[in-house]
Amino acid sequence: MKVERKLLVETPDLPILIKQARLASNRTVKDLAASAGMTQDNWFKIESATIKSLPEPTLRRIEGVLNTDFGVDF
Repeated sequence: MKVERKLLVETPDLPILIKQARLASNRTVKDLAASAGMTQDNWFKIESATIKSLPEPTLRRIEGVLNTDFGVDF
């Protein structure tokens, strides 16, 4: 049997921070998205806040490819 606990952390500036970090990285969305294991379309949806909930593993992959920590703690 599995027991699941789901925590949500509100981070309204996260899409802006991700976009700023991407622009500062001088890497293409295509390259970053591929490195993070997602599509370019998904990356843009995250930056535009079209996606309202981001799984933590996805955030950690984005932080990894951008070599940054957005300070999201649980």
